[in-house]
Amino acid sequence: KDPNEDTEWNDILRDFGILPPKEEVKDEIEEMVLRLQKEAEVKPYEKMTMKQLKEAEDVFDEEDMKAVEMYRKQRLEELKSLQKRQRYGELREISGEQYVKEVTNAQKDVSVVIHLYRSSIPMCLLINRHLSLLATKFPETKFVKAIADSCIENYHDNCLPTLFVYENGEIKGKFIGITECGGVQLTVEELEWKLADVGALKTDLEENPKKNVVDLMTSSLRNVSINEK
Repeated sequence: KDPNEDTEWNDILRDFGILPPKEEVKDEIEEMVLRLQKEAEVKPYEKMTMKQLKEAEDVFDEEDMKAVEMYRKQRLEELKSLQKRQRYGELREISGEQYVKEVTNAQKDVSVVIHLYRSSIPMCLLINRHLSLLATKFPETKFVKAIADSCIENYHDNCLPTLFVYENGEIKGKFIGITECGGVQLTVEELEWKLADVGALKTDLEENPKKNVVDLMTSSLRNVSINEK
């Protein structure tokens, strides 16, 4: 008679220790299920939050800890990046009274671009449009604008538009007047390049967009000169 057979009598004999415990017969499906369960027990570091990583430290072995440390650093970098990118993202209007707080004393290691403008000057309006687009594209940079007279009394029209780039309370770059700001035909890409050049943002442009225009003008002048000879 099969001692592994499921009968009431065999169960009684097992309870009294007369028969040994029934051997588990595992088929292929059971084996597969067990294997999948075991695989699922591997600690999913990449899905853990910083809090979960901290709480689980006690059960990690040395190999685990190496992986945990790697993921923790990665998480921290992602968190810092996210915090920066969520902070700004728009061109904000400030008053002269807010200048020191919003610009000079802005958060450490954050680039601040401030535009002093007057709405009666068309180029100022053009730059404000461009800055709004750049603020969306580079949310880690703080973009603000202020009416010139609210910051500097009797600020001369010849100095407008004025762009200052600050970081840690110091001026990293400045563009004063229409010519320095790029001229009335200024494109948003040209302004992006100018601001990147003084470290206000990290551009993915590979070369100065203005360079192509300058090259084209130089080429045209050269051709005119040759034709006149």
